[in-house]
Amino acid sequence: MDALAAALADPQCYPHAAAEIEVLETHISWVLLAGDFAYKVKKPVRLPFLDFSTLEARRRFCEEELRLNRRTAPGLYLAVVPVVRTAAGLRVEAPGEPVEYAVKMRRFAHGALAAERARAGALGAAEVDEIAVALARFHAAAPRAAAASAWGEGAAIVRRALANFDEIAALAPSAGPQRAGRLARLRAWSAEEAARLDALFAARRAQGFVRECHGDLHLANIAFVDGRPLAFDCIEFDPDLRWIDVMSETAFLYMDLLAHGLEALGWRALNRWLEESGDYAGVALLRFYAVYRAMVRAKVAVLGGREPAFEAYVALAERLARAGAPALVLMHGLPGSGKTRTAGLLAERLGAVRIRSDVERKRLFGLAPLARAAAAPGEGIYEAQATERTYARLACLAGGVLDAGFPAIVDAAFARRAQRDRLRREALARAVPCAIAACETPVELLRERLARRRGDASDAGIEVLEHQLATRDRLAADEEAIAVHLDTTGEAALARAPELLAARLSAPPADASGRAPAAG
Repeated sequence: MDALAAALADPQCYPHAAAEIEVLETHISWVLLAGDFAYKVKKPVRLPFLDFSTLEARRRFCEEELRLNRRTAPGLYLAVVPVVRTAAGLRVEAPGEPVEYAVKMRRFAHGALAAERARAGALGAAEVDEIAVALARFHAAAPRAAAASAWGEGAAIVRRALANFDEIAALAPSAGPQRAGRLARLRAWSAEEAARLDALFAARRAQGFVRECHGDLHLANIAFVDGRPLAFDCIEFDPDLRWIDVMSETAFLYMDLLAHGLEALGWRALNRWLEESGDYAGVALLRFYAVYRAMVRAKVAVLGGREPAFEAYVALAERLARAGAPALVLMHGLPGSGKTRTAGLLAERLGAVRIRSDVERKRLFGLAPLARAAAAPGEGIYEAQATERTYARLACLAGGVLDAGFPAIVDAAFARRAQRDRLRREALARAVPCAIAACETPVELLRERLARRRGDASDAGIEVLEHQLATRDRLAADEEAIAVHLDTTGEAALARAPELLAARLSAPPADASGRAPAAG
């Protein structure tokens, strides 16, 4: 342990009660847990990606850390305080000439980190939803990069991505030829993918998706405090790593959930963020940024001498870089038949992007997802022209997801044959599999469910149910050829849905009549 950190392990250094000091170390800082508080001291180091070598730099970056982290965790970040050398030894928050600076934080309990919860099997769907929603709202409020700035330029993005490989090689020069070959292939893939995405990087920057983000949003930098997830320890030492595309940040969360073996929760987090933000265009960047973030963590593992973690992140990057298997699933069923719940389950288990018509319809008309439209069937945002706009948007978003190489699940009623055909043409145009997930529940149970429905984006009640019962277009023979009928009355039957859909999507088409019409 460094002499400074060892000295600060003395409880007498602090102006408050601290029976025992716990010292945590990273490659760039020490964190001293003292009573009800935590003090973060930056190491006097110079690395390829940061320079803390002078006291003035460390003070400045402490102040920047305080400012930035108060955006997401104001209750945790309290002050920047001096460390002073006195006749009695080092003292924190004492008068005198500072020999060091520390960021003073409110201490949270052991086990509060999302990473700790993940390892303990205690990170669930509700917690992941809260993280994803909080992240989307943070991004929505974050400042956007000025048009004249260089942040978010394609050249800078590829330079950062490739620098990870160069820095890993410099940190571990004695790696064998097998590792070198794996890293060389990932490096080449990253360069090729960045070149392919260059125009999209520019478009995203022009459209305002490069914002002042957190920059290091993995599960060990999210804590549950007072029942809420708080992101902390953001990137303060390099604005280039913080002024990034919001999808780069979201991909970090997605990737780290996968790295913890929580694949279903990774897809849940991504879909919840997409639903909240509406940024489905960003899915085209997901694979590139997820690989980039995996290699960031691989580099950190090398810095910490954690060889198993390094190998795991490289293996994950290799898996994420493989070409996807796009497919299209259309949900189908009456109101209350469990389409949305089933679509969520399918998205998590099959690894797909879900697009929900109830949310996108309201987004088109400037309404929040849970806002009540107060419109009868065929009126207001549910009149024919509004419905046409909604299905056009669903087709556009689904096409973009398929083009990005991911399966898309479109969660809508699809009560009309023409609506189903419109989406099926998106799959046909790309020669990808398409299936219809038909959710089926007895009408009496549908009425019971709708009578109990609260706090959902869907406005459909019993009146809408009766309307659809009378007017819907039932599946035709060619649609039945690609349909999977799902019993959504109970948990046991629902649990088989992913397996049944996967089998349908992997099966060859029954015959030519199972293809959607090419026009109309």
